[in-house]
Amino acid sequence: MELFKRRTHVDFMSRRWIFMGVSGLLILASLAVFLVRGLNYSIDFTGGTLVELAFSKTPALGDVRNTLAQAGFSDAVVQTFGGDRDLLIRLRTVPGETSAVGQKILNVFQQASADYPGVQLRRTEYVGPEVGKELRNKGMMALLLVTVGILIYVGLRFEWRFAVGGVVAMLHDPILVVGFFAVTHMEFSLTVIAALLVIMGYSLNDTVVVFDRMREDLRAERNANVMQVFNIAINETLSRTVITSFITFMVALALFLFGGPVIHGFATALVIGVVVGTYSSIFVASPVALWLGLRREHVLKRQFLGARDRNDGARL
Repeated sequence: MELFKRRTHVDFMSRRWIFMGVSGLLILASLAVFLVRGLNYSIDFTGGTLVELAFSKTPALGDVRNTLAQAGFSDAVVQTFGGDRDLLIRLRTVPGETSAVGQKILNVFQQASADYPGVQLRRTEYVGPEVGKELRNKGMMALLLVTVGILIYVGLRFEWRFAVGGVVAMLHDPILVVGFFAVTHMEFSLTVIAALLVIMGYSLNDTVVVFDRMREDLRAERNANVMQVFNIAINETLSRTVITSFITFMVALALFLFGGPVIHGFATALVIGVVVGTYSSIFVASPVALWLGLRREHVLKRQFLGARDRNDGARL
C-alpha cells in the first residue's frame, strides 16, 4: 500500500543540522524541567491508603469516581479487586490518617445509599513511600535494561554507527515525553512507564526499517554519496512510515479520548510518543549516523566479513 503515487524527492539530510539543533534544545529543556520541577508522581510511587469496599451490586466505576470527586477525593484511583462488586480505592494520605480516611470513604457511599445499597468496608491499609520508591527504581531499571538490550541488538545487526544513531533516536522520544509530563505536571504513574517502553519499541521499529533500506541502497547505489543514499532510502520508506504512524496515532488518540481516566496518562504518552517517534526515525537517527562518519566502505566491509564467516562455517 502506497500513500504517494510518485516517489518523493525531499532533501531531508540538507536540513539535518536544523532538526538536530531543535531536538537538542528540546532534550536540554526536558531535562532541565525534570531536574528543577520534577514529576507529579502518582500513588503508585508516593504511597497512600488502600480502601477495599464491597457492594451488593456491581457499581459503575465512572459513577464511583464522580461520587468521590464530589466528596473532595478527586485524586482517588478506583479499580476492581477480585470480583466486580469489590473495589479498591487508593488515596494520597499520611500514616496517621489511615483509619479516618477509610471511615470517611465508607460514609460517602452510605450517604448515597440509594445508588450504593449495602456497601461494606472490608479493609484499610497504608502503603508507605518505600514501596513506591521500589516500584520507581524497578521501572527505571526496566528502561535501562531495554536500552542496553536494544543497543546490543542493533549493534549486532547493523554497523555500530547505525546502532548509535538508532539508540539516540530511541532515547530522544521518552525524554521528550517525560519533559512534557514535567512541564504539565500531569500524574506520572506505572502506566506511563509502560507507555515509555512501548514508545521505545515503536521508535526502534521505525528506525530499523529505514536503516534496512539505507543498508540495501548503500550496496546498490555505488555512484551516489552517503547523504544522497540516505535521502533516497528515507523517501522510499516515507509512505510506509506515514501510513503506519497515522494508524498508530489514531489508535492512541482513541484511547486518549475514550479510554477514561484510568489510562489517561498511558494514552497521553502514546499520542506524544508516536509523533516524536516518527520524527526521530527520520530526522535524528540518520543524521547521527552521518555525523559519526558513516561511509559506504563500513557497510560493505561488514557485509564482506559476514559473508566470509558464513563461508568458513560452511567449509567446517
